[in-house]
Amino acid sequence: MKALMFLSAAVGMIALGACSPVQKDPYGLAGKTHSAVTPAMRGDPPSLARHQKILDEIASRKPDLIFVGDSITRRWEDTGKDVWDEYYARRNAINMGWGGDRTQNVLWRLQNGEIEKISPKLAIVMIGTNNSNDQDNAAEEIADGIKAICAELRTKLPKTKILLIAIFPRGEDPSPQREKNARASALASQIADGKTIFYLDITDKFLLPDGTLPKEIFPDFLHPDEKGYVIWAQAMEPIVSALMDEKR
Repeated sequence: MKALMFLSAAVGMIALGACSPVQKDPYGLAGKTHSAVTPAMRGDPPSLARHQKILDEIASRKPDLIFVGDSITRRWEDTGKDVWDEYYARRNAINMGWGGDRTQNVLWRLQNGEIEKISPKLAIVMIGTNNSNDQDNAAEEIADGIKAICAELRTKLPKTKILLIAIFPRGEDPSPQREKNARASALASQIADGKTIFYLDITDKFLLPDGTLPKEIFPDFLHPDEKGYVIWAQAMEPIVSALMDEKR
């Protein structure tokens, strides 16, 4: 497992949650107008129902932990349910993941009520793989989308720490798409400052020595099975506990 990654010393001097007047664009997003950073609503009935479900959930209870992402995150509710119940139910967690979401869809949801009037201790973010299909977005654009999500979280949830998870490997064998996602994650990790934003890459927890993604853990070579969620939870546990200020 790669260690938590932070900004270089020069950039790391700036606290991303409280920028100096000189540093007006700490995420490097000024002038970016491509699809990955342009909030986009999904108007299909299942997506709207999911959005409403999250709105209802945050209205009924104020979470201490939120998970932000796509279908890999959403599947904590079925494939990973037993693992969720063991690790996160007791932490008053809400799952905001939704299948098929891209960075722009998450941005829309965050800007339309899903993080209003809450102040969780920690947000866990893993998003971007759906932006990497074919020629949809380049690695640099995917990274911009991830940064834009973190910027939105920092703006609306200034007391919330962010744990950014590297996009999981996909495809049975190494491929240009997998490399694109890895590069996007590495570029996005540059905003981690070790104060408010933290980064964790657990790619090597999943891959075999030859770079193969085992079907026994990722049956469709995209979504983890229950063993994959166990690996994910165990890898995050010490960091989640520390960032939520839990006393052992």
